[in-house]
Amino acid sequence: MTYCLAIRVDEGLVFMSDSRTNAGADQINTYSKMHRFGGEGDRTLTLLSSGNLATCQSVVSKIRRDIRIGAKVNLLNVEDLQVAAEYVGEMSIEEQEKHRVLRSDTTSKEFLPEANFILGGQVRGERPHIEHIYPQGNFVRASNSTPYLQIGEVKYGKPILDRIITRKTSLVAALKCALVSMDSSMRSNATVGPPVEYHVYRTDTFSRGTHNVLEEDDEYLLGLRRAWAKNVRTAFENLPSAPLAVEESPRLTVPRSVS
Repeated sequence: MTYCLAIRVDEGLVFMSDSRTNAGADQINTYSKMHRFGGEGDRTLTLLSSGNLATCQSVVSKIRRDIRIGAKVNLLNVEDLQVAAEYVGEMSIEEQEKHRVLRSDTTSKEFLPEANFILGGQVRGERPHIEHIYPQGNFVRASNSTPYLQIGEVKYGKPILDRIITRKTSLVAALKCALVSMDSSMRSNATVGPPVEYHVYRTDTFSRGTHNVLEEDDEYLLGLRRAWAKNVRTAFENLPSAPLAVEESPRLTVPRSVS
């Protein structure tokens, strides 16, 4: 399992992902789920991946190959983000079908080649956007009312996003909120884990933006975790107490006289 999220605010975009691909008693593997393209000239694009690792790796490898050989359609020449999402969706379907055929002779019923992607960024001539690309190849764009997208283990990190993120949220606050969302997911689910990777892009810069990787023992990450836990507890303790119902006195039963 994994957890990836992208946030779109007026100032720009924030992307974040964990790096855990397998959690067990004896082995924990890590693999980057964030892939950046462009960043110079007329576009910058970031792809987050979740799901079957073989499918995700194959899709990313093909995207990089198409860029390298200058394919007629690739992420560095598509006209806008919608066409880019269609391109990634079609490629994902092809790779899923390939893996299904390769595993068609297996008796295992647990093999699932599906993958989800978040593709975001800015192509010159349009505003920054983020898209969730489903295993079926279709995709949806983040809305103004809900300006973030999640894939993977989404439930633990969602409440903080719902309460904090709006279009007017600053990039600094959006990044901090994304980190708290990720920390909440890591605390509640062992299949989500560090290193934590993030990328921040400022609107209309068409640059590589700010990219960073936080290891498990990173001082900022540890400090954020301690501060969040302390402040949550303080906020809880300062909440008004709920009124308790007045306990009723037990009724006395008078024994009937025996005639």
